[in-house]
Amino acid sequence: MTHTPDLIYTRLQQRFDANITGAPASPLFMQILRLLYSPQEARIASHLPVIPTPLDRLVKRMGLPAAELEAHLDRLARRGVVLDLSQAEKRYYALPPVVIGFFEYVFMRARDDLPMAELAHLFDEYMHADGRFAQAVFGGDTQLARVLLREEAIPVEDSSEVLDWEKASEIISQAASINVTLCSCRHKASLVGKACQRPLETCLTLGGDSLERLGMARRISRSEALDILVRSKENGLMQVCDNVQHRPAFICNCCSCCCGMVQAIRTFDLRRAITTSNWIMAVNLENCTGCGKCIRACPVQAISLQICESHGENPGKRRGWAVLDESLCLGCGICASACTNSGVTFKPRPQRTYTPANLVERYLAMAIERGKLAELVFSDPASLSQRALKRIVQALERSDPVKAILAIKPLRSAFLARVAKLAD
Repeated sequence: MTHTPDLIYTRLQQRFDANITGAPASPLFMQILRLLYSPQEARIASHLPVIPTPLDRLVKRMGLPAAELEAHLDRLARRGVVLDLSQAEKRYYALPPVVIGFFEYVFMRARDDLPMAELAHLFDEYMHADGRFAQAVFGGDTQLARVLLREEAIPVEDSSEVLDWEKASEIISQAASINVTLCSCRHKASLVGKACQRPLETCLTLGGDSLERLGMARRISRSEALDILVRSKENGLMQVCDNVQHRPAFICNCCSCCCGMVQAIRTFDLRRAITTSNWIMAVNLENCTGCGKCIRACPVQAISLQICESHGENPGKRRGWAVLDESLCLGCGICASACTNSGVTFKPRPQRTYTPANLVERYLAMAIERGKLAELVFSDPASLSQRALKRIVQALERSDPVKAILAIKPLRSAFLARVAKLAD
């Protein structure tokens, strides 16, 4: 049975939309897919699961000779539109999400094998023309990334309360390997004439070699990574990390003007697009002079200036001070670095934020919250038995007991661990 190219690309779009972070239908996204995949490649990609799957199993699923299929998948992986992993000398492939996924893989390096300027304009419009894409990616409670508070912003007496997985320097020191790439967001912005002047080579990938093997990243030492961290802070960039406690895969150094996560907060008011740190800014009214430096530094515009008339000894004199919108504060610490009067401090949040233990727990939490658990577990579109099981799981996702469990944090991790064991 033959299929028209339009139908092939529509099915590929639907596969991307079924991922945990979706990809709503749009003529813009269809143009992106046509630039990145030939019709034959789109047909192959539309049959890939979202969970990394060994090549021999994909050969049985697609009915192509192993050498031919591997050649197609390797070419797509080097392009950045298929996920390619190696473990114990065995190759695994999967269809990546758009974010964090093939958008980053395409733009994390300079290249001449793709029409980068055209892709940049299409992605820019697709991501920011309306809120559908941002809602698909950031609409749940559990997010892809979390903020790391700058360690120097923490009062000395509270420093022992910060856990190792909350410190950028400690995450870097514990990483098995470190690579650096271009910031995909700033690279894309530069191609459409919207980039700021912050450094481009600032994104750190941790503990894996697939990006280096595919020519997307450059291996660096720990000292080089720490130097990038220092320079990024000097340039007012916010440290954002993979939203897991154990073995995070990346640390990004984000600006407010180019970062897609920050823009989701500022443009579409998706205030949970990045998980906050466990700290929140507080104004020291005795030291705050109302200079506005913290206001200009805040990446999400969480600080404003309040001015009133003084009374008592200086009647009529106007005085200003910083005021925080606690519902917006990410707890990044940039404001503390900007303040030169000790007018900013940080205190623990009244309730700690939920941080998944590992990647599996995060995927499961995001999948259940977004109604995508069935797609994650039963990702073979050709299997009738999987389709039947998928409908059962979809009903479970919508059930009140599951929603209640996810709302009670002490039960959440135990529930997710059990689901992970059953799905294994």
